[in-house]
Amino acid sequence: MIFKADNLAALESYLKTQTWLNDDESIIKAEKPGEGNMNFTLRIYASSGRTFIVKQSRAYVEKYPSIAAPENRAIIEGKFYEFTQKNEKLSSFMPKILGLDEVNNIIVTQDLGNSSDLTNLYRPDQQISVEDIASISQYLSELHRAFKSQTPDEIFRNRAMRTLNHEHIFIYPLMEDNGFNLNNVLEGLQAAAIIYKTDEVFKDIVKKLGNVYLADGQYLLHGDYYLGSFLKTSNGVKIIDPEFCFYGRAEFDLGVLIAHLKISEQGNEIIEEAIRNYEKAEDFDEKLFNQFIGIEIMRRIIGLAQLPLTLSLEKRVTLLKEAKSLITSTL
Repeated sequence: MIFKADNLAALESYLKTQTWLNDDESIIKAEKPGEGNMNFTLRIYASSGRTFIVKQSRAYVEKYPSIAAPENRAIIEGKFYEFTQKNEKLSSFMPKILGLDEVNNIIVTQDLGNSSDLTNLYRPDQQISVEDIASISQYLSELHRAFKSQTPDEIFRNRAMRTLNHEHIFIYPLMEDNGFNLNNVLEGLQAAAIIYKTDEVFKDIVKKLGNVYLADGQYLLHGDYYLGSFLKTSNGVKIIDPEFCFYGRAEFDLGVLIAHLKISEQGNEIIEEAIRNYEKAEDFDEKLFNQFIGIEIMRRIIGLAQLPLTLSLEKRVTLLKEAKSLITSTL
């Protein structure tokens, strides 16, 4: 079964076969619930008045079909929801998993209603509330605490997705000729990036951090803990898209979050609130945490996974300098 938005009859038949749509229900309409990058996603409106989300992952990135991606990533996301929803604190932050088809890499989840992700914070003068950043940090703290394990389920090692992410975080941004002209993002950015792409000492440190990322750890991570994975709903902030989840170092998730607060210019008060609401374990490594902050800033400024930023070249250069300082820190 390959979903197509313009073939609702086939979709309706499939959903009834899976018993995700009742025999006396029909599909009134289907629409994209948001601007996702990785997967094909639809909000289904049933004749009964209920709505739900259907997501299918394919062997490529939906927004960039030329980029291959592990085909079962939606199933991993569904398994994450199933696994973590036994924890009441976490389940209140996530959509309920309603169905899972491993053959066709399809999951069905609760519709969280009219909502928007927090990528609007990348625009000028947009600020997250203290309450929302506290909730986001508390969720992460509970996830890392509640599902710590020395022997995680193999599916949550998520090696294929980790390999894909590793390339785009640690390798691609520092390749001198990766086929991506940063001047198409912002004139002058390519020249600013060359300083880092040709610094062999710096690149060696980044390579070692990449090896840390690839190594198995004992904490279950969301794996892509940034503003696009947070939804603002009428029932508070929610957490979605854990398809990059894996067991690794807790410092990575928190580092990614803080990096995006810096990129979106949220200010020290919000950053301090985020850190204050995260309960660090005894083995939390502050140096590694700072390095992962720097890595995420760097890759979002000069990597392929660009954000909807309006930052000037000067501000991006300043962020890159901060990123390098964090990565090379001897703290």
